[in-house]
Amino acid sequence: MSTEVAPEDVPDFSEADATHMRRALQLAEHARDAENEVPVGAVLVLDGEIVGLGWNRNITLHDPTAHAEIMALRAAGEKLANYRIAGATLYVTLEPCAMCAMALVHARVGRVVYAATDPKTGAAGSVFDTLVDPRHNHRIAVQGGLLAEESADMLRNFFRAKR
Repeated sequence: MSTEVAPEDVPDFSEADATHMRRALQLAEHARDAENEVPVGAVLVLDGEIVGLGWNRNITLHDPTAHAEIMALRAAGEKLANYRIAGATLYVTLEPCAMCAMALVHARVGRVVYAATDPKTGAAGSVFDTLVDPRHNHRIAVQGGLLAEESADMLRNFFRAKR
């Protein structure tokens, strides 16, 4: 899993961005340690407030849709009593897949910040460009690479231990 980014290509991230991504990494650790799930965590923030937290729960819940991003969207939907979370920012430790990307588009999330790229199924620019596709009625600002090495290391170590 390559996460190397040239210094001139690294987007500017705020301290709040780093704080929320560190929280997402903690959730990924929880997925790995408490539930033996693929370590991916997500934090959904609206107007500076965390409105949804999620981590992978596919195995635990026997649910192929229980990705970290979907779990965070579900939590936010319940909290806000609305499936649309317009203008929110999602922080996730791995680039969203196509399923999660479309859920984010339907939820009208404003921005996605991810850590590690997913060169096999990434839908935020690596394999697919779902979040910014002009054919959709909503496009999402995307920034990748924030704490990428920490996330990629966690994922590599998890899968290495499974082999």
